Amino acid sequence: MNQNAAQWARESLDAVYRTESPRILATLIRLLGDFDVAEEALQDAFTAALQQWPATGVPANPRAWLVSAGRFKGIDAIRRRTRFDHSLAQIAEQIDQTVEDPASWDDDRVEDDRLRLIFTCCHPALSPEAQIALTLRTVCGLTTEEIARAFLTQPTTLAQRIVRAKAKIRHARIPYEVPTRADLPERLDAVLHVVYLVFNEGYSASSGASVTRHDLSAEAIRLGRLLVELLPDPEAIGLLALMLLHDSRRAARTTPEGELVLLGDQDRSLWNREQIAEGSALVERAIRSGQLGPYTLQAAISAVHAVAPSAESTDWRRIVRWYDVLMRVVPSPVVELNRAVAVAMADGPEAGLALIDSMLARGDLADYHLAHSARADLLRRLERTAEAAAAYRDALALATQEPERRFIKGRLQELDGH
Repeated sequence: MNQNAAQWARESLDAVYRTESPRILATLIRLLGDFDVAEEALQDAFTAALQQWPATGVPANPRAWLVSAGRFKGIDAIRRRTRFDHSLAQIAEQIDQTVEDPASWDDDRVEDDRLRLIFTCCHPALSPEAQIALTLRTVCGLTTEEIARAFLTQPTTLAQRIVRAKAKIRHARIPYEVPTRADLPERLDAVLHVVYLVFNEGYSASSGASVTRHDLSAEAIRLGRLLVELLPDPEAIGLLALMLLHDSRRAARTTPEGELVLLGDQDRSLWNREQIAEGSALVERAIRSGQLGPYTLQAAISAVHAVAPSAESTDWRRIVRWYDVLMRVVPSPVVELNRAVAVAMADGPEAGLALIDSMLARGDLADYHLAHSARADLLRRLERTAEAAAAYRDALALATQEPERRFIKGRLQELDGH
């Protein structure tokens, strides 16, 4: 093969790795029954391709070639370990005798493997932190360093979390399968919760120098699309809609200098209209199902914001009605706080302030900086300056994200200037 052909083969392999490696890994985990063996086999398969494809050419079905090569490499690795663990010999023999035609590894079969993998990574036997880390590592293909950076964790700590999660799956014999129809609703809730947590950390970082981490929210949206494609449950559709609608505002949520911009002050010309259109259509599709779960309801609220041409024209009474439904489905102090803010916009700051004060008097959200920040804003609007400043100071003591802290300090400076 000439130099140009060899270069083309290497570029083709790079493209396959970027687009196909998570799919290939999912199939290898099913075939080999072990995360670590499958990951090692994946790397060995790509190494073999790098050596062979420049000389022999790119195969007609690169994914099937790599899965087949990875399967043999994995079996060899298991057999090598039989010197230390004789129980592995039978496992290797069983895998070797499992005959599958590589041609059967079509798109549908491979996506079934990915769906199995998602449910395995999000098994309730694993801690939420382990579920997130393992999902991002195996399903999304992020490196340990990328995940650690996104969650402000040391790579060694993150790596240990992933190792423990894999060991738990192996020792507890957690099945690599899609749950039965009877178990699916509960198990799907766990999967959607993991995707939602990943998105939230990207959309509104819990701490650090930035308001958003786009790479993380983009991964969550990609996972959401995959779930809707593989398992079009109404709540999966609702979650994808919610993420798209929230993410549509990303460019307007901060100034070019990285300062926080509140929803009412955002430049709506910066909102992503394609995402809004797609998200709104998905909301309508989810609502038509008649199954109004929490993600669909939150997406419906976000859609009202998204279609309003200005902050002043937002249909706040409709938002309050959606929050009323959401409170019946999943009552929580955070939902109650968000409803109180909507009531303040619909009926005036005194009405909203009364609701927030009632919550805080019960002891709810006393350690939640956004509750104190919302209360401070309503007091500011009512020109109760001293009380507003005290509430902002309470919020500042609890806030950990730097742009939010700077915003609160700015509000305090404004009040001091009065």
